Amino acid sequence: MLIDGKLVEGAAGVFANINPATEQVIGEVSDASTADAHRAIDAARRAFDRTDWSTNRVLRQHCLRQLQDALEAERELLREELIAEVGCPRSITHGPQLDAPLSDALTYPADLIDDYPWETSLGDALVSVTGVNTTRKVWREAVGVVGAIVPWNFPFEVAIHKLGQALATGNTVVLKAAPDTPFNATRLGRLVAEHTDIPAGVVNVLTASDHLIGEELTLSPKVDLISFTGSTAVGMRIMEKGAATMKRLFLELGGKSATIVLEDADLALGCMMGIAPCVHAGQGCANPTRLLLPRSRYDEGIEILSGIYRGVQPGDPQDPATLCGPVISDRQRTRIRGYIEKGIAEGARLVVGGAEPPDGLDTGFFVRPTLFADVDNSMTIAQEEIFGPVLSVIAYGDEDDAVHIANDSPYGLAGNVISGSVDHALAVARRLRAGFIGVNGTAGYGADTPFGGYKNSGVGRQNGTAGFDQYTEIKSIAYPAV
Repeated sequence: MLIDGKLVEGAAGVFANINPATEQVIGEVSDASTADAHRAIDAARRAFDRTDWSTNRVLRQHCLRQLQDALEAERELLREELIAEVGCPRSITHGPQLDAPLSDALTYPADLIDDYPWETSLGDALVSVTGVNTTRKVWREAVGVVGAIVPWNFPFEVAIHKLGQALATGNTVVLKAAPDTPFNATRLGRLVAEHTDIPAGVVNVLTASDHLIGEELTLSPKVDLISFTGSTAVGMRIMEKGAATMKRLFLELGGKSATIVLEDADLALGCMMGIAPCVHAGQGCANPTRLLLPRSRYDEGIEILSGIYRGVQPGDPQDPATLCGPVISDRQRTRIRGYIEKGIAEGARLVVGGAEPPDGLDTGFFVRPTLFADVDNSMTIAQEEIFGPVLSVIAYGDEDDAVHIANDSPYGLAGNVISGSVDHALAVARRLRAGFIGVNGTAGYGADTPFGGYKNSGVGRQNGTAGFDQYTEIKSIAYPAV
């Protein structure tokens, strides 16, 4: 681990890192204790309070670019590491797992340091409460110590975006890796220590087998902001536990996103969006896991989707042709199979897949890509986040009905609209209560694009100037005008 500028072992010993495709141990990693967590928090607090990191923008920019160069030098090692510990298909490491975030997660915030409105003038005014002609300004300053808690599904992508924006705005960070995917985080810590001028304590990296080690960040009064990506249930717990110390929060949580295929859409394109839950075995919070088809084209759509799903076979993530790899653990596999069984029990029609193990895959945590038709939006599989390769297809009447169904969810992270007219699709997109909408198969992903959701999908936004803003405090300044 990285604590206070030093690479150290964990006081709780070590724990195993398991390859979900083979169920084999690929190595061991330091296991942090509660005392380790507090040493990391103390180091981050000292670095923020006693160094010029929060005010030295030139140094921050320089260090982020050093870290970018170090990551570029180890890109291919990191790629193999992610495939092994995450079980992500090799193909998506060339997109959102690695190459996409590596292209701009550090460079965008580093460049933004030059252009960000750290100081804004409100002009001079005669202030009535004092009777003094006053110059008024607004300053943006770092929040302080950030506890960054990272999930296992896209661990590097989430970690590097959190680090980029938190560090660029002048905060210090304690990064807590997911127990299932710790190696990418320890690599980040080593590169910070060995290849950058980031001062000791500015970045700390914890790995722990105990999920509750991360809760020490939420409970500590020395931590000013929690930046968490993960389940809604844990996000709610963080919100509750953080109330005692008035924690600032960024929570990017779960989703149950819907794709609306409109009457005027290219039906084949709309149905191709239905393959999304198969990518990375459905382990993506923004995956559109509900597909809404007009009743007039419903049977035709189910026939197309059936052919697509029968053609997707889970397999070795090392194979460049694999789309659907394993899920992260046996526990997660059991959970997904339980949802599939519940879908059948509640009356959904199983078209492809099921809860049985995939043929020929006796080793590894694999789940059959599963297609349900005739799903009612009130069913469990349409309301709860499954986080597996399961698609629920729902029929709708008119356009108002489609919008109602899409919005009838406790979540509001993402969505898609497919139409023969972009203007028509945009009009429908405006009616959706979700934070990240794609039209006709596009997505606005990037370090300059705010990402986050409405309702139970979270609080705040990752990336863009909106993401930059949430890592800052606002200070209003007034002094006599000259």
